[in-house]
Amino acid sequence: MAAGQLSTRLASADDAEDVAQLLYDFNTEFDAASPGVDILAERLGILLDGPDTIAILAGTPPVAVALVTLRRNVWFAGPVALLDELYVVPELRGQGIGTSIVEFLVETARQREVELIEINVDIGDVDARRFHERHGFSAVQPDTGEHALYYVRELGG
Repeated sequence: MAAGQLSTRLASADDAEDVAQLLYDFNTEFDAASPGVDILAERLGILLDGPDTIAILAGTPPVAVALVTLRRNVWFAGPVALLDELYVVPELRGQGIGTSIVEFLVETARQREVELIEINVDIGDVDARRFHERHGFSAVQPDTGEHALYYVRELGG
């Protein structure tokens, strides 16, 4: 199944369960914690119904997903997008599906007047870093040449 055979589209709140399942599979594959499909689907149903979260699905049934959040930022007139997750089922990787999703994301972002797309990638995830760099993303600040870092602090209970 090559990328050309897959439809790529924006998900709606009605797709929350499919998005949740793919996100759950992603976390399970990499031994990351997940609240489970039911909780993810409930949260996604609300988020995808609003203006600040979009999901992109590829395939019918879906075999890949991108989850993106949008926010306003003082440094840009338009919104800033954060690619929170990008996942392609393992057996279909390397066939251009991720590329189709990223191209769809960039076009959707342009239509929504997004001025910046951010992505957080683990430093050791060389394949993901290479993938994003191949698609025009950089871990180097263009105006200073400094490497970007991502810091995190969970506050939940």
